[in-house]
Amino acid sequence: QVQLVESGGGLVQPGGSLRLSCAASGFFFNIHGFGWYRQVPGNQRELVAGITVGGSTNYGDSVKGRFFISRDNAKQMVYLQMNSLKPEDTAVYYCIRRIGAAPFGTWGQGTQVTVSS
Repeated sequence: QVQLVESGGGLVQPGGSLRLSCAASGFFFNIHGFGWYRQVPGNQRELVAGITVGGSTNYGDSVKGRFFISRDNAKQMVYLQMNSLKPEDTAVYYCIRRIGAAPFGTWGQGTQVTVSS
């Protein structure tokens, strides 16, 4: 059974940091790219960061220089390090496989990130 389970969200003050984790199971991890997306109620999901099989990364314009995606093939984990957080980063964050630039598979529960003083 394919599973991607996000964790690490929470409440953080503006300027703070969080690291999100995505635990993958049920498929051959090493042959997939992954992406972190986020969604605010009433808005479409938007790409935050993507990482390819080879480790190449890309980022949404609003997070460039602040967020960093990484993967650990041995642990079958994908991470999102979020620094200099802003209130507008508040959203539910989702991890998903990607084929090329497109999300692939079923969306999980996500993890809530709230940036507020």
